Amino acid sequence: MSIQVGDRIPEVPLQRIRDGIETVDTNNLFDGRRIVLFAVPGAFTPTCSEKHLPGFVERFEDFRKRGIDVACMSVNDPFVMQAWGEAHAVPDGLMMLADGNGDFARALGLQLDASAYGMGTRAKRFALYAENGVVRELQVEAPGEFRVSSAEHMLGLLDSADAASS
Repeated sequence: MSIQVGDRIPEVPLQRIRDGIETVDTNNLFDGRRIVLFAVPGAFTPTCSEKHLPGFVERFEDFRKRGIDVACMSVNDPFVMQAWGEAHAVPDGLMMLADGNGDFARALGLQLDASAYGMGTRAKRFALYAENGVVRELQVEAPGEFRVSSAEHMLGLLDSADAASS
């Protein structure tokens, strides 16, 4: 069973590199904020590197202007996530989060068996928007697809939600 709109984000530790390796508890990450988290099957893989991450880098300020934080997550180690962020000039504030053992992907029910490609268990390609730790939008890609988890699509959903609530 995967997480649904209206569900609370499960509590799982993630990692990132700032001044060394830092453990980030998802409760602390999501509580009291508006945040878009997008997940990719693997850093440095073609679609992730050519489309998914670059779209969020290009549109990062559009999210920030709306008061929304942005985080990228992958089942990779924090050193890979740091190197990938540096390779793509990820702006300060766009969090590069490592789910090294896939615990968060599993807790969300959004894991992907990529063993046939030599990649083991990974996260499905998805994006979610949460307010104060509760999922308000969830977009999970079909295998091989890249549409609904893009920065542009998420911004469109957020604009539609803002217009509907006005």
